Amino acid sequence: MSSPISESAISQLFAEAHTAKTFLNEPVTDAQIEAIYEMLKWAPTTMNIQPLRLILGRSEEARAQILQHLSGSNREQAEAAPLVTVVCADTNFHDTLNEVVPHIANAREFFLDDARREATARHQTWLQSGYLILAIRALGLGCGPMLGYDAAGLDDSMLKGSGLVSTMVMTSGVPDPAGYGVRRPRLDLDSVMLER
Repeated sequence: MSSPISESAISQLFAEAHTAKTFLNEPVTDAQIEAIYEMLKWAPTTMNIQPLRLILGRSEEARAQILQHLSGSNREQAEAAPLVTVVCADTNFHDTLNEVVPHIANAREFFLDDARREATARHQTWLQSGYLILAIRALGLGCGPMLGYDAAGLDDSMLKGSGLVSTMVMTSGVPDPAGYGVRRPRLDLDSVMLER
């Protein structure tokens, strides 16, 4: 049995973590990006499905393409962020199932229906996005997940014909605590844990 992680680790990942709105002027390095993926790739998903795809806006051209689809304050935050990423679901994830689910014969055939496959891709990408946030925080970085953007416009300009659909835009980098908002309330245990 594994031992519980330390209280300081819990604080870093959850209790004291904030959505990052501003960042220090430090880059997110290739080594950090690789370390983030090395953590999140081991986290569980349904059937080991792995539809998460990340479009890293590292060039000025890519950043500009992303930024034009963000709404007001989100655009301002993303302009100043060290890294802007489009989080995507790969609706053709079933093409990788022989590789990641080798123990299930013909696993691809479970997802031939387009509607079911896209819904599954989105659901599992949201799950993997939670792991992504925790992996970013585990490295001492911060992130700002954003839904305030023109998804149809971004998908049309950046993802057309790829089988990818965007689910959010995320900023990341070394967070500036001065930009943290006020800690907002959370629901209590009895509101969430329901016994039957």
